[in-house]
Amino acid sequence: MPTGSVKLQSIKKLGQENHSYEFSDEEPAGSDMNTATSKENDNAQGNKQQPAIRVGFFQLFRFATCKDVVMMVVGGVCAVLHGSAQPLMLLVFGLLTDTFIEYDIELNELSDDRKECVNNTIQWKRNYTAPHQNQSGWGLINNSTLEMLIPLKNRTCGILDIEYEMTLFAFYYTGIGAAVFLLGYFQISLWVTSAARQVQLIRKMYFSKVMRMEIGWFDCTSVGELNTRLSDDINKINDAIADQVAIFVQRFTTFVCGFCVGFVKGWKLTLVIIAASPLIGVGAGLMALFVARLTGMELQAYAKAGAVADEVLTSIRTVAAFSGEKKEVQRYDRNLVSAQRWGIRKGLIMGFFTGYIWMIIFLCYGLAFWYGSTLVVDTEEYTPGTLLQVFFGVLIAAMNLGQASPCLEAFAAGRGAATIIFETIDREPEIDCFSEAGYKLDKVKGDIEFHNVTFHYPSRPEVKILDQLSVAVKTGETTAFVGPSGAGKSTAIQLIQRFYDPKEGMVTLDGHDIRGLNIQWLRSLIGIVEQEPVLFATTIAENIRYGRPGVTMEDIVKAAKEANAYNFIMDLPQKFDTLVGEGGGQMSGGQKQRIAIARALVRNPRILLLDMATSALDNESEAIVQEALDKVRLGRTTISIAHRLSTIKNADVIVGFEHGRAVERGKHNELLERKGVYFTLVTLQSQGDKALNEKARQMADTNEEPEKLNLSRAGSYRASLRASIRQRSRSQLSNLVPESSVPIAGELGPRAYAVSQADKSKNAIPDDEDEEPIEPAPVARILKYNLPEWPYMLFGSIGAAINGGVNPVYSLLFSQILATFSITDPVTQRREIDGICVFFVLVGIISFFTQMLQGYAFSKSGELLTRRLRRLGFHSMLGQEIGWFDDHRNSPGALTTRLATDASQVQGATGSQIGMIVNSLTNIGVAVIMSFYFSWKLTMLILCFLPFIALSGGFQASMLTGFAKQDKQAMETAGRISGEALNNIRTIAGLGKERNFVEMYEAQLDAPYQAALKKANVYGACYGFAQCVVFLTNSASYRFGGYLVKQEGLHFSLVFRVISAIVTSGTALGRASSYTPDYAKAKISAARFFQLLDRVPQISIYSDKGDKWDNFQGNIEFIDCKFTYPTRPDIQVLNGLNVAVKPGQTLAFVGSSGCGKSTSVQLLERFYDPDHGRVLIDGHDSTHVNVPFLRSKIGIVSQEPILFDCSIAENIKYGDNSREISMNEVISAAKKAQLHDFVMSLPEKYDTNVGAQGSQLSRGQKQRIAIARAIIRDPKILLLDEATSALDTESEKTVQEALDKAREGRTCIVIAHRLSTIQNSDIIAVMSRGLLIEKGTHDQLMALNGAYYKLVTTGAPIS
Repeated sequence: MPTGSVKLQSIKKLGQENHSYEFSDEEPAGSDMNTATSKENDNAQGNKQQPAIRVGFFQLFRFATCKDVVMMVVGGVCAVLHGSAQPLMLLVFGLLTDTFIEYDIELNELSDDRKECVNNTIQWKRNYTAPHQNQSGWGLINNSTLEMLIPLKNRTCGILDIEYEMTLFAFYYTGIGAAVFLLGYFQISLWVTSAARQVQLIRKMYFSKVMRMEIGWFDCTSVGELNTRLSDDINKINDAIADQVAIFVQRFTTFVCGFCVGFVKGWKLTLVIIAASPLIGVGAGLMALFVARLTGMELQAYAKAGAVADEVLTSIRTVAAFSGEKKEVQRYDRNLVSAQRWGIRKGLIMGFFTGYIWMIIFLCYGLAFWYGSTLVVDTEEYTPGTLLQVFFGVLIAAMNLGQASPCLEAFAAGRGAATIIFETIDREPEIDCFSEAGYKLDKVKGDIEFHNVTFHYPSRPEVKILDQLSVAVKTGETTAFVGPSGAGKSTAIQLIQRFYDPKEGMVTLDGHDIRGLNIQWLRSLIGIVEQEPVLFATTIAENIRYGRPGVTMEDIVKAAKEANAYNFIMDLPQKFDTLVGEGGGQMSGGQKQRIAIARALVRNPRILLLDMATSALDNESEAIVQEALDKVRLGRTTISIAHRLSTIKNADVIVGFEHGRAVERGKHNELLERKGVYFTLVTLQSQGDKALNEKARQMADTNEEPEKLNLSRAGSYRASLRASIRQRSRSQLSNLVPESSVPIAGELGPRAYAVSQADKSKNAIPDDEDEEPIEPAPVARILKYNLPEWPYMLFGSIGAAINGGVNPVYSLLFSQILATFSITDPVTQRREIDGICVFFVLVGIISFFTQMLQGYAFSKSGELLTRRLRRLGFHSMLGQEIGWFDDHRNSPGALTTRLATDASQVQGATGSQIGMIVNSLTNIGVAVIMSFYFSWKLTMLILCFLPFIALSGGFQASMLTGFAKQDKQAMETAGRISGEALNNIRTIAGLGKERNFVEMYEAQLDAPYQAALKKANVYGACYGFAQCVVFLTNSASYRFGGYLVKQEGLHFSLVFRVISAIVTSGTALGRASSYTPDYAKAKISAARFFQLLDRVPQISIYSDKGDKWDNFQGNIEFIDCKFTYPTRPDIQVLNGLNVAVKPGQTLAFVGSSGCGKSTSVQLLERFYDPDHGRVLIDGHDSTHVNVPFLRSKIGIVSQEPILFDCSIAENIKYGDNSREISMNEVISAAKKAQLHDFVMSLPEKYDTNVGAQGSQLSRGQKQRIAIARAIIRDPKILLLDEATSALDTESEKTVQEALDKAREGRTCIVIAHRLSTIQNSDIIAVMSRGLLIEKGTHDQLMALNGAYYKLVTTGAPIS
């Protein structure tokens, strides 16, 4: 056992696993733990919010078969034997040392030319006479001869053939090495194999159980969570039951055996060493505690800055409108200071404790060798070999105990993950779709009836969706369900499919309660076409075939013809074998819809459910699909939910829903007479339709026919249009829905909105993966940002260099001690030993200070760099144009994370990383130079082995990451299937296809399983090799050392010196290489950061370029503006807008959502620039005007005013960030905004904090603060974007008064929904589809009898 190596590990190990240094030691399994340890530590923080662990460790193996158990037992036995190999080595090592020392003593004795070897004992030469006898007589007896009178101790000589002995030891070493290789291989491969088998079983059971769950369970469990559980959580279980167990057993055995060796060979010394060890434990414990505390503090401090960043980025438009960018960057920077301070403290404390631990270790060495040498030399209780056996026995034991602890973390993580997974596996679904139970009726008529059904969704138990609903649907009739969104129409349909069971009442089919019928059979009777049909990622034919197993191609073609889909399918190049893409993404809406109808028809269902089947289509496809539906309804019981009249008019019965009850039923004409729910829906809708047709006519007249060009891609065009309208209308809707008694029909119903959101999120996911690949940043550029800190880095590097030199010095001292044991003169021997022990103490003290220096200097430079990068990053984020923030990759969440993580990861490329590299390089350099100096031949031999030692560590790490990658790829196909299945669980349940998906998933699990078995063997072999390399190195080097000692008279202590120096530096090399991933990550993070810093915004805020002029009037003109949002280029928002406002006039925009009202305001603020046409301000083209100057002249009050988390006064002052504002100005602005009296009634008056986003205030109060904020900058142009729409009547009056005051003498643009706000404007502009259709004063427009007149007379909110 090469001593040095062990020692090092020991040293490294003790403070090690609390921070992320990886200690790789030649010692078994060091290297594969490294990677694990640091990962484990990362997880440890994450696990805090894990559910309580309710699974015992042995319960993790509950799915093991007998074969698995046998494999695990055999693997366990191998691990125990492997664990005992190292302490066994020590016994050999002790004998080897004794042999060397004995041989050296013999040489020392015989080097005295007065002694000779007779009959294998050393004796005085008989006829010896001292040389130089010039005087005769008295001179005869001098010192040298006096000594000869004392009889010699009985020392043997001539028996010891050092080369032969060494050969024997080499064989021992090689034998143990070979055994270790085999044991290591079996221990790992058996455990990994059995784990792979169990995990595969767990995956299968979990997935099939999830697919059996009722839909209500999915409502309460997010699909993303289930996907993570299938991948990550099951991998955690795998980690807990695979190689970690074997490694834990092995290390624990080594721990036990090491102490046994210590106590058996020499209990006194063992106790002395153990006595000192609590100091190390305490140090390591305190360090872990402090680091955790400080990290917490640092995160907390950063959280403040993060909150600032988040607040600013979420309300970026407000910040831009009030030019608050510079102010915000300073506010952010102020909050970074405290985070930086805590980071530096953390570095200092880590340095302090690392230094402390090293110091204690060196003091320990000093103590152990001093006391041990006393026992060897003075009382002769021990041989020198025993001393080493005891010393290293205890060290190895302590070290292995420390290295076994990370395994416990893996076990805990596995048990935590297993808790939920096993609970799901054990859960019995409430509605089990795999069950065979229940009746199957012979003849089905198709009468469906709801009897007093009350229902609420399991995920929202407080909201009653259906309330005592009673409806009968007769066989063969078409029944239409109509009503506002949220009235329970779709819920009723889901109850018919038995996705849920009603809480009270029952649903019957032909008089039988559907709970008594067989589920699969019941669902096979029903065909359903949803609003957003789900297609699976396969061919068209396969998608239709999902409708019914085993249908022939004729049936498929027939169904396609009935669904009006046959013709378009035959036009496609691959016809029925065309792939529809992920989620049907390659098809337009109308095509998807028709494929879905064909899929429903192929089942030949008795009951057809149409849930808004055409609402998602444009008129052309709608007509086609509608025709298909009318064809297939004949003779079936059909329930249709729709918002469009065209779809409902010809139904046999129309049922009106409201608040979860059926309030009216009858034919179209009957219901119109009743003037109830149905009537309101109809009137609203026909008005909207007329306006659109008019518009279309006008468009045709002007011969602009963009429509034609869009029809080819009508589907996708429509889809994106819908998405955009929804996006825009979300804010208005949320305000309108509660207020208007008129339910909003049309597709703007929140329900339609929700679906498209889901769509968006589905589509948004893949985009993340194709983020453009980034070239890692050059280190030089990172260091350039760190330049101001060069003195810190210099001192840190000096400290690191000294720390690196400590290991070789250690091996020097260690071999020196061995040399002293062969000194025959007791006095010199004692003096030498004491000197070396003092030297140990010195080294300890030096390393304490240098570690502290290294820790502090690098943390200081690293934290300063992080802060600088964060500030620069934030600064350049705020400088981007608004369009950049629309990209979902730049959402506030993503940007704040980027500031938090990327900036701190860049530290990994400088700072501690440099320290680590310097440390390793000096370590290796000093060791190699020293070794060559003492014995170049032996050094050459060991250097041949060095690559293997370093490689085995690196190889193991890369093997593991490589396997992880392979695993990930192998699991990806399975993951795709599971993801598709879970995302579309309703469709699958409706089609009764759960079993197919379970089978497909299980088929995909085979590849990862085979890969895991292959991995088990390769990994086992690598592990075995890594473990035995050290034994082989030792066997070769000691054998060659013996030869050199004998033939070339090399002193034996040099053999130890060279071997231990090189082997420790080998492990240092391994450690340096283990740091590379951190380094790579840092370079990529830095590259991402530099990308941000280098981006040139299209509308620059920080530049002084652009026109400024003095007498700013506020004359605004839009000339033929066309505009599309950069994130949705296919939607024309403004389509040639022409409108002008003279100074002091008020212009009101009205029109439906998405017609471009707010967009025109944003062009004026220069959040965006028009794609075509111009915006003129006082005759200057807006694109040439200086941005800060332009914005300083505009005040804006928006619908949902955004306030910052500070006091009322500060929020008002935010209106003008270019100067200091006095309190008097604030008060006068507040008075104008009708705000002053209310503020004075608050206890803290103007210092009242408004809470995050102004949450402490009512809407009216927030609105008035926003008005005061707009007034205080004394703008020439005032923009009011629906400033009162969110208020109740009372506050509206107050706010309206405030606004009227504010408007005096300013150019004003108002966007509003309420007529009261618009009537007295100078110009009212009615917009539709991005064009101006009417403009004039209120009276003029009323006289025109056009769109405006309709809006006013219907009294509907103009949305």
